[in-house]
Amino acid sequence: MNTRRTKRGRALGGYAALYLLFLYGPVLLLPLFSFNDSVFIAFPLSRFTTRWYSAMAADADMHVALANSLKVAIAASLASTAIGLMAARALVRSIPGRAFFYGFANLPLFIPDIVLGIALLVLLTRIALPLSLFTVVLGHFVLCLPFAVGVLMSRLEGFDISLEEASRDLGENAWGTFRRVTLPLVLPAVISSLLLSFVVSFDDFLIAFFLCGTDTTLPVYIWGELRFPYKLPNVLALGATILMVSTVVIAIAESLRRPGVARR
Repeated sequence: MNTRRTKRGRALGGYAALYLLFLYGPVLLLPLFSFNDSVFIAFPLSRFTTRWYSAMAADADMHVALANSLKVAIAASLASTAIGLMAARALVRSIPGRAFFYGFANLPLFIPDIVLGIALLVLLTRIALPLSLFTVVLGHFVLCLPFAVGVLMSRLEGFDISLEEASRDLGENAWGTFRRVTLPLVLPAVISSLLLSFVVSFDDFLIAFFLCGTDTTLPVYIWGELRFPYKLPNVLALGATILMVSTVVIAIAESLRRPGVARR
């Protein structure tokens, strides 16, 4: 019996390793080719170089697109976390129609991004709202809200409501109770939600492509650069940089979320 379990465990471990290699192997090639001194993506590699990163850092258009993406991501993460916190507080309580509202909040997760982008484009066009970074923020708010609600609910589900009740009994008002009692206890989840929403917004292409108008974000800029083969190494360097920064941000967000869930 133990031998059979050992073989089964090894088989599952091998399958998991092959799956992860298939999933992340192409992604890991991105930093590798970004240091290759050649405009072609092919083996064998040429000599090691960092000139593509220097060229990327000197690209003025990339700086503008990066600034636009940072503005959009910060605004979308703040808005989705603020609204998500209020929604999560309501959903963890036994309110009428809780299942319906929870499913409605998670609906953008099940709608393909291209469908969501087209729908938002049609809606904004109908109400005569010009396409700009503001419309991208609106689209990314819809995209990031389910992530914010999910992260915040994982912490609020174990929150002791009697602490808020004790604060109110001692004469504190609703805002004071939230600021002094609730917010400090859920702060790790709030920070985790901000970081996760920031990454989701910063990396999004489809919704930004439909809604940005003439204000290009970084993913849209990268897509435009891919039309020119000689600019591919710069795009690889930029993609490798985004990959590393996104990985660090996601790791920080997860490290902040897990202790709060563990304490719950």
